[in-house]
Amino acid sequence: MRHTESRLPVKALMVSVAFSIVVVGWGWLKLETHTVERLAVHLFWPLARLLVFITIGLVVGQAIEATGWTRRLAVVAAPLFRFSHLGDRCSAAFTTSFISGVAANAMLWEFFKEEKITRRQLFLSNLMNQFPAYFLHLPTTFFIVIPLTGRAGALYFFLTFVALVARTWMVMLYGRWFCQSEGGGQDTAYRVQKPLETGRAKKDVVETIKKRLPGRIARIAVYVVPIYTLVFMVNAMGGFDAARGWLARFVVTSVLPMESLSVVILSFAAEFTSGFAAAGAMMEAGVLTVKQTVIALLAGNIVAFPIRALRHQLPRYMGIFSPAMGLQLLLLGQGLRVVSLVVVGAVYYLFV
Repeated sequence: MRHTESRLPVKALMVSVAFSIVVVGWGWLKLETHTVERLAVHLFWPLARLLVFITIGLVVGQAIEATGWTRRLAVVAAPLFRFSHLGDRCSAAFTTSFISGVAANAMLWEFFKEEKITRRQLFLSNLMNQFPAYFLHLPTTFFIVIPLTGRAGALYFFLTFVALVARTWMVMLYGRWFCQSEGGGQDTAYRVQKPLETGRAKKDVVETIKKRLPGRIARIAVYVVPIYTLVFMVNAMGGFDAARGWLARFVVTSVLPMESLSVVILSFAAEFTSGFAAAGAMMEAGVLTVKQTVIALLAGNIVAFPIRALRHQLPRYMGIFSPAMGLQLLLLGQGLRVVSLVVVGAVYYLFV
């Protein structure tokens, strides 16, 4: 398996690049907005940056595993993962996710390929990693949203956190009930493993990276490059905007007053601050109550984030994991997230 992994998939990479060139060429001919400058700023540079971050994540994951730091990182969340029978390796990936989601996913994939964790453990651990991902972006969003929306923003964050805790607890209970037979909670052989000596660890890390990283990155690029290019093209043609507009109108006409339509639509934009600014302004003007503002923000969150995930996370997931597994993980994670937010929002709407 390692011999195959170290080989470069030259043919697959050539087909991938050729497909991407055809897609970009088609867009060049059909869309007037496809200038060299726009392609460089909005496609080539973000794609290159994504591949660099994935490479860094893979290097970090390899280094953590080779030096024995996986065992030390596992201690941080060990009680939670022992309870859910997911094991120390998944616990280490969870801790790593507070720093880099790419590195955490790369670790999970490597553990799965080497048969150190099961498919079920990989899926559950990936869902658990939504918890650190929430806090990874919280400082930036919190100090932008609260000044704009005040009490409504605080309630919004409280409800999203409650939804996060609820789905994390559900994943832990599922793991405890269904992963016990897989030995995830035991992992005794792994627990007694000692970190390598410093000199040996550095040598092993360098050798492992030299041997496995080029082939791994090439296999990731085979999927990331064409998928990212295709998603870019769909976005340039207005596909995601149309989907957001349709979903916004459905949510507003079914649940919310028409006055909140602009709040929901604006929150779909790439610059999410606009949605919260509009919400705060409409609340201050008395157009929306605090409760309606909170529901509108939750609705924008529910509809916008899955679409953003397809735009930004789909290439990454399908590159790090296999295409089928990456799509399944993304859909399952976003589905669980939407359900939890709908339930929490409904409880707030009906009883508060």
